[in-house]
Amino acid sequence: MLSPGATMLDDLLPLPQRLAVNYAPARWRTATAAMLALDARLGELLARASEPLLAQMRLAWWRDELGKPAADRPRGDPVLDAIGASWSGEGDALKGLVDGWEQLVAEPPLDDAALEVFVAARAGAFAALARLAGHGAAADDARAAGRLWALADFAANASDPREHSGAIERARDAAGPVPAMPRALRPLAVLAGLGRRAVARGGGKLVAGRADILVAMRLGMFGR
Repeated sequence: MLSPGATMLDDLLPLPQRLAVNYAPARWRTATAAMLALDARLGELLARASEPLLAQMRLAWWRDELGKPAADRPRGDPVLDAIGASWSGEGDALKGLVDGWEQLVAEPPLDDAALEVFVAARAGAFAALARLAGHGAAADDARAAGRLWALADFAANASDPREHSGAIERARDAAGPVPAMPRALRPLAVLAGLGRRAVARGGGKLVAGRADILVAMRLGMFGR
């Protein structure tokens, strides 16, 4: 049975991530959803902030809270609560997500170094999930899946044409075949596969139609 927390987090996820989490085993669903929900929350935070300083203050709050022991954090935020319940030992990767998203506070276009920090942070969270789930041998594959997903997702949401084209160029370099993933990491295979398809289309929606949903189902069930 899924925990109520995992079900609540599903409602906070964008469609591609929600599709992906469907294929997480029950034991790892909260951890998977918590990581993806934090990533989505940080992106929304930046998108809605009216001023860079406000965005930085909100990011600083998340950095500070993620740096505390779980018992010392405030209760009531579903994402923070789920992280506390499921991310023991790999929390530094989630703090890294905050640092990665902070790169986007600067005015566009994002330079290559900042984009690399952003992508590496999101990919690092994928690798951390692999280790958390006991699949350290698959951490490099998970990191590669995270890089492809991060670049495709960034390109899909980039309003600056230079950012979009730069991300697509990098993503094409990273868009090899989706590696086979252990069952616990099938959601990462789903996201990498959706990213690969979006990049092949030149960037845009990660789920553009029925064909993408069918691909997500295949990757979720079989891992490749």
